Amino acid sequence: MDVTKIEKIIVKFLNKEADIEELNELETWLENEENTSLFNRFVKVELLNSISMVEHDLDRAKEKINLRLKQLKRKNRIIQLKRMSIAASILIVVSFSLYKFIDFEDNKIEISESAKEIEIGSSKAILTLEDGSRIKLEEGREYQNNRAMSNGEELVYRNSNETESEEEIAYNYITIPRGGEFSVTLADGTTIRLNSETKLKYPTKFIKGQTRSVELMYGEAYFEVSSSTKHNGDTFDVYSRNQRVNVLGTEFNIKAYSDEEKVYTTLVDGKIAIETKNHKRIMNPNQQAIVNVSTNSIEINAIDVYNEVSWKEGVFSFENKQLAEVMKVLSRWYDVNVAFTNEAKKKIEFNGVFNKSQQIDEILSMITGNIDETSYSINKKDITIN
Repeated sequence: MDVTKIEKIIVKFLNKEADIEELNELETWLENEENTSLFNRFVKVELLNSISMVEHDLDRAKEKINLRLKQLKRKNRIIQLKRMSIAASILIVVSFSLYKFIDFEDNKIEISESAKEIEIGSSKAILTLEDGSRIKLEEGREYQNNRAMSNGEELVYRNSNETESEEEIAYNYITIPRGGEFSVTLADGTTIRLNSETKLKYPTKFIKGQTRSVELMYGEAYFEVSSSTKHNGDTFDVYSRNQRVNVLGTEFNIKAYSDEEKVYTTLVDGKIAIETKNHKRIMNPNQQAIVNVSTNSIEINAIDVYNEVSWKEGVFSFENKQLAEVMKVLSRWYDVNVAFTNEAKKKIEFNGVFNKSQQIDEILSMITGNIDETSYSINKKDITIN
């Protein structure tokens, strides 16, 4: 490829302006190790202060890029989300390459014994059936009943034969503990990705002619709702902490943790209506609605959606996030407690991209290493930021 052309694509990539075709070209070009070195030299100054430089298996990272490309093409999502998802994957490759390029080999992070005791998050959940029975779902363990089956990473309900009659509806609950995540596919085909410390209530089947409804009792979930056109026009509602989201068929993320004062709803594709006791607003893609639980007010802002939904792609993406918020996200995934000895450091803004499969020591070292006079310590499951 012409050097001038690839340089232009790299610049567009850094400015988040590259389209899907250009990112495909960049991804292919990076397969050549010599090109990777050229890329490092070109962007070293640009990226050194804005991304986390963590060592990764380069071949594995490239495989993830290729897999992500296939998944994005298969789902045919909006171009902007495609661009952001691939860009984040490439950043992981670049992080590895820059790490090697600037000769950090002699300063590799040593994982402490305390950090080794902290497990990386994994697929796990507790399924509560209508009779109160509790089933443990986790990687490597299969489960099946007369309505659903699980392979240890997702729970899939059988398609229900919707009937005209109103019959008693059974409800199940799925609870994701700290340090876990899981997926559930409902009887109507709606897929919901559940983040750590989350609980969802949902029916085991839906009745024709009635609104399909679920309740996000607390936590964070990414919804890919089966279109109402496939269900005789029946709409889909999600209830969560003082708000109702009315859906026709779309993709969106809701973050409604019980220890936070606000509920964040991020729309990726389609159109939804946000409704509280006193207000109702319509949302368009690339917008985020913020509902204040105390006042029921709704604020809508244009945002970079990738930073809000990257968690379901195995990536932590922080852009201008206060350190307190960053540590709260990490505490849920690694199931740890975090304390600050200096309150002022909670408000320090941080930018970085990390892989959720990293040891927590790697992430903490990169975070504190980029903040003046900041360190951390680990004692079992207690982390202190100094």
